[in-house]
Order: sequence, then C-alpha cells, then structure tokens
Amino acid sequence: MSEVKDLGLAPQGKLKIEWAEEHMPVLAKIKGDFEKDKPLEDVRVGFALHVTKETAVLVRTLVAGGASVAITGCNPLSTQDDVAAALADEGVDTYAWRGETNEEYYANINKVLDHKPQITIDDGADLIFTIHKKRKELLKGIKGGCEETTTGIIRLKAMEADGALKYPVMATNDADTKHLFDNHYGTGQSTIDGILRATSVLFAGKTVVVGGYGQCGSGIAERARGMGSNVVVTEVNPTLALRAVMDGFRVMPMSEAAELGDIFISATGDVDIITGDHFTKMKSGAIVANSGHFNVEINIHELEKLSKEKKIVRDNVEKYTLKDGRIIYMLAEGRLVNLAAAEGHPSEVMDMSFANQALAVKYINENKLAAGVHQIPKEVDERVAKLKLASMGVNLDSLTDRQKKYLESWDEGT
Repeated sequence: MSEVKDLGLAPQGKLKIEWAEEHMPVLAKIKGDFEKDKPLEDVRVGFALHVTKETAVLVRTLVAGGASVAITGCNPLSTQDDVAAALADEGVDTYAWRGETNEEYYANINKVLDHKPQITIDDGADLIFTIHKKRKELLKGIKGGCEETTTGIIRLKAMEADGALKYPVMATNDADTKHLFDNHYGTGQSTIDGILRATSVLFAGKTVVVGGYGQCGSGIAERARGMGSNVVVTEVNPTLALRAVMDGFRVMPMSEAAELGDIFISATGDVDIITGDHFTKMKSGAIVANSGHFNVEINIHELEKLSKEKKIVRDNVEKYTLKDGRIIYMLAEGRLVNLAAAEGHPSEVMDMSFANQALAVKYINENKLAAGVHQIPKEVDERVAKLKLASMGVNLDSLTDRQKKYLESWDEGT
C-alpha cells in the first residue's frame, strides 16, 4: 500500500526513470546479473533515500535481484512526485511526496519500518536512528544497512564509538567510486544547477562564498570558478584550508567572508555555518543556499529574528527583509538546494554510487558482519570503476610480470 501525491503522474515518472536507466550503464550491468542470479531472493529492503529517477533505477535493480522494497524519502523537499508515483504503480511500497511536514516525514519512515526490513539503505541514517531509538524490536531481524552520505557516516561512527550501533552498516559514502565522484563532481554541478533554476542569477563576476572544502565543497568551489565567479572558501580544517589556498582560492573566516559574498553556499554537514552574526554583515541582495544533507547549516531562526518580513518571490526563493531594510534571499528553505530546487546529481555519477549500494546489499546478504561501520570491499570498489571505464570505452594498461615482481620485492635498488 503506497502513499504518494498523485498516481496519475506515473507515466511522466516512468519516462524520467527510462532516461536515467539509459545513462547508468554500470547499474544496468549489475541489474542483468541480478536478474539471472537472484542474490536477494525474498530479502526485504527498506529505503530512506531521495526519491529521484536515479534512486528508482536502484530500486528496480534490487527488485530484479529478488528483493521486496519499501521506500520513503530522506528529505521533505527532495522527492520527485512523478517518480514516486511510477514506483508505486510498479508495485513498490512507496511513502513519499514533496513538501512533507516533519510529522509526515517520520510517519513515512515508520511506514517503511512496518515492512520489517532485513537490510536498510539510508541517506542521512534516519532509518537507522529511528530503529535504534523507537523501533528496537526490529533489530533482531536486521542483517545490516548501507549509508550514502558523509553526514550519515559521521553520525554512525559516533554511535559506533559509543557502543550504540547494534548492526553492521556499510559506509557506501566512503567508497572511492562514490565520494571522489558523486560528492565532488555530482554535488558541484547539481548545486550550481539548483541555484540557477531557483534564481537564474549570473555567476560571472560575483563573489561566491563556499562553507567547507571537503569533497562536496571543493567541487562546488571549482564549478563556481568555472562559471566566472570569484570564490572564497571558509574552513576549520587546516589541511583542507591549505589545499584550498593551493588550489587558488582565498580562505578566510565566515565572519570576514560575510561582508564580501554575493552568493553563499554551505556544504559541511555541521550546524551554524551561517548565523545571525553573518547575516548582519551581508550585502543587501545576498543569496544564501545550503548543499549539506540537513537544514541546520544556515541558522534560519536567527535570520527570522533579524527580519521584519518574509515572502516567497519565486519557486524555492524566500525574500527576507531585515529590520534595517537589507534583503537576504534564502533558497529552498535552507534544505539541500541541489535536490529541492533541481534534480540532484546527474545520472552518470549516481551510476557509480548506486552500483556500490546494490553490491553492498548483496554483500550484506551473503556475509555475517559484526555490528559497526564497515568499508566497501576494495574488490567491489574496483569492479565499479572498471565497469564505468568500460562503459566509457576507456582501456587500461596492465602490469607485466616484471613490474609485479619489482613492486613485490625489496632487494632491487637504483
């Protein structure tokens, strides 16, 4: 039994999914293998992911492998209603629509958990947290889970350190073929895409302030520079700050950058990257957006306290008029702008991320793992890379016997 906004949108959603499938050749190869081998026969899988066309391709892949799937969103604004309708029409238990309230969001999480999943797939770990806090009776039936995001992995490692994580979770985010590509190239492109769709603003000549220079922030900074922007980076990590400097960006505290920026983008996974103190220093007309998983990076409460009026002026754009007359534009209610105002990462990069997810689910089903955070096996990561290269028509060199022997020995010198 599904709950979606409008089942009549299913034909449109199926066209979107078809487009994604045609641009996800690695997952298509895995789907073919799954159809033949049925490695997930009768396994119940619970999803809390962004309900996008790419996620639908992953769902179809697991279903092809024999799994039964129940899915909800992992953010109130990221569900594509036509895709949700298409999945529901295909018999997938789907509980998701764009614009869920906080209460509806967690009700839908619990509806997925009512299916008693044996394997969980998370983007932000809300399924895992809800199981551990409110649905502990499900723990005994769970083989393991997968986590897609940096934010989720940070929180799960904290749980592991406290001895609170009671089942094994594969750190899909940490696979090289995920975070080096999805986080960097995917977030970089899709964040700019979201800001452009919301505002149609010119990037050339503007100062863009990027909060954080991890894989996501560095990708955003690189693409903003490619659009002709002057880019400023803020960081707390000295190594990442040094890297940003050597990549050619100005680095300074947000308290200084606040006076310079025309567009602000947070991408850290932490709270209070942009606060009331920063809003008091910004130019009138500054645009503020977040590309981190949760809507905690921009302190909207403090912005509202500084404001005398708020109104929606475009889809995904709220105009805050401050008490001193200055204007701040907030995009997508401070939620991840690349999914709330655009379609998320391109299918080609999600191809690798979701290939890792599919193979991680198979690995969990076939192996008994201890509770804790586990890395994607190197052979899985390399398989995904090789399949992606093959789909792009790229061939590799291979080591000769002489080269292998040299690398394995210690007695040859100059």
